[in-house]
Amino acid sequence: MGQVEEIKKKDKLLAMIIRNDYFCEGVEFITPNEYSQQVAYMHHPAGKLIDAHIHNMVHRNVVLTQEVLFIKKGILRVDFYDEYEDYMESRKLYAGDIILLISGGHGFSVLEDVEMIEVKQGPYAGDHDKKRFQGIDESKAIYK
Repeated sequence: MGQVEEIKKKDKLLAMIIRNDYFCEGVEFITPNEYSQQVAYMHHPAGKLIDAHIHNMVHRNVVLTQEVLFIKKGILRVDFYDEYEDYMESRKLYAGDIILLISGGHGFSVLEDVEMIEVKQGPYAGDHDKKRFQGIDESKAIYK
């Protein structure tokens, strides 16, 4: 594969999957500048120096949580839903894969013991942070 897979409903991007074998030279930002979560792939040779730096305080208005999952081990099924909670399709994520969940809904099923890391904006708003709904079961999964 070695690519970035996009999950869309019409022109609306719901998620981006960066597969474990993705590769480029240098730095490549995979997300557009306006996304509240920025994801970049970096490949640097030994000896490369990256300037020391401090990030400036910049006020941002984040109205929708976007999250990034790093799959360390196992297999995870991701079910994608549009903003109306209608099921669209599913994908399997494997060790080394990364997914940016951008919009719409999502659900997960662990197919093989999973270890993963999640990164998202904070602070966490508890029950106000998400709306739960009934997802699909394995028999209804449509893999693409």
